[in-house]
Amino acid sequence: MDIKIEKKKGLRPKHYGYIVIGIVLFFVGWKMVSGNSAATFRTEKEKLSIAEVSFGKFDDYITINGAVAPISTIYMDAYEGGRVTEKLIEEGAMVKKGDIILKLENSALYEQILASESNLALKQNDLRSTKLTFDSRQVEGQKDLVSSEYELQKLKRNYEQSKALFEDELISREEYLISKENYELSKKRHEIIKLQTEQDKSLRATSLSGLDTDLERMQKTLSMVYERLDHLNVRAPADGQLGFLDAEIGQNIRQGQRIGQINVLTDYKIEATIDEHYIDRVKRDLVAVLDRNGTEYQLRLRKVYPEVRNGKFKVDLVFADQKPETIRTGQSYNIKLQLGASNDALLLPRGSFFQSTGGQWIFVVDASGEVAWKRAIRIGKQNSRYYELLEGLEAGEKVITSNYDSFGDAEKIILK
Repeated sequence: MDIKIEKKKGLRPKHYGYIVIGIVLFFVGWKMVSGNSAATFRTEKEKLSIAEVSFGKFDDYITINGAVAPISTIYMDAYEGGRVTEKLIEEGAMVKKGDIILKLENSALYEQILASESNLALKQNDLRSTKLTFDSRQVEGQKDLVSSEYELQKLKRNYEQSKALFEDELISREEYLISKENYELSKKRHEIIKLQTEQDKSLRATSLSGLDTDLERMQKTLSMVYERLDHLNVRAPADGQLGFLDAEIGQNIRQGQRIGQINVLTDYKIEATIDEHYIDRVKRDLVAVLDRNGTEYQLRLRKVYPEVRNGKFKVDLVFADQKPETIRTGQSYNIKLQLGASNDALLLPRGSFFQSTGGQWIFVVDASGEVAWKRAIRIGKQNSRYYELLEGLEAGEKVITSNYDSFGDAEKIILK
């Protein structure tokens, strides 16, 4: 008789394998779902800027904004300090070189002039007195020299006579010796007087020369002080327009203080600032174009300032030929600065995505237009409208060019 075998309840060994496989599949699925959700960003398509990559001619230029300025500006600093007593010319007026703009007064300078004049007068009196003294000594020295020469000749003759008489034994030896000693003494005295006369002459020449030099120096000093007095009249350093004047009647001006400037209007230049990104490519003598009322004016880059401030550096451009007839200082213009020759290239429209990615990657919209994927790209040169694409995209592809800051670390954008 058969016995019915009842099935055992509970888990069997094979069930454990199924459970493990299920857990693994669940974990992988959960990981994929959670990973995709973390790398996905959803946004409305209308809020984005989408542009198409195209193939065309890339013009290697940048658009910069510049302001018209005088070809040169000459600053006026006060040579001398003083109080403003008269203001003869107002700001904006045309001036000629040498025109008096301001008159100052300086009582301390006036006192210095009086002291210099007094010192010069004293020096002149000293020179005259010294000359009179030396002239008097020179006359006395000549008299003494003449007298000593006369005395020497007389005693020499007496000595020679005494010598002859002594040899003939007509006079005593004592008389002969006395005449000889008198002659030798007179000879030495004459040499001393002659030496003293020569020294006085040399001393006179040296002393008077030094005094003359001192006198000339004091006269130059006085003339310089007079020049300082003339500097109290603030004059225009060149022909031009008085740009600004920071001085009012009664105001005290310090020596060296900047009080105004003259704008030389014989020509004009355009001052512009350029993003530091281009500092290695911007060189002197580059060509630029200014468009005004449909007429193009050629410019040449004359100067590049090396200093970078707030991410920009400064350049000066001048007109190569003609300039607008109505040009005025302070006018603003947009200028195309040509950095290089044009070439055929893939063109990517400019956008604020560049600030988020540095031009290293971009979101590319797929054919459905509903999804955009992150893709690495390489950008070359750029102008005011396009980036030159070197690799990563093809003509006809569409990309998101608006800012990416809100996308976070997303690899995929869902466009609703």
